[in-house]
Amino acid sequence: MPHLVILYTPNLDARCDMGQLCRDLADTMLEQRDEQGKAVFPTGGTRVLAYPAAHSAIADGGAAGQAAGGSGDYGFVYLNLRMGPGRSSQVHQAVGEALTQVAKTFFDPLMADQAIGVTLQIDEGTEVFGVKHSSLHPLFS
Repeated sequence: MPHLVILYTPNLDARCDMGQLCRDLADTMLEQRDEQGKAVFPTGGTRVLAYPAAHSAIADGGAAGQAAGGSGDYGFVYLNLRMGPGRSSQVHQAVGEALTQVAKTFFDPLMADQAIGVTLQIDEGTEVFGVKHSSLHPLFS
């Protein structure tokens, strides 16, 4: 952990490079520092994954967008960062603001001519069961 999972409407694939967004978000996560200057997220545990939705229904299906002279081809992006417990509320806020800025920079040019909703949510919680089996962490130890 941390895992940032992005779910999005597949119509966005033709308009943007989701792989680049993943890299930008991962780099931003790796830049984050806590109050003591320590990295918030371990390099080997940082993952950003994006999935286009196989099926979706957004708002009114595009009628309002078409009535306003647009394509009515709505887009939506849901970013969910899941992290383990123990970080301060200041860290949560700073991470959220940093990731939001990356998302805004990435999606604002698209929003100029397409209605797109972007939601970022950060969840923290204690696992009731968890297994980590990885050969990635030793690379960064």
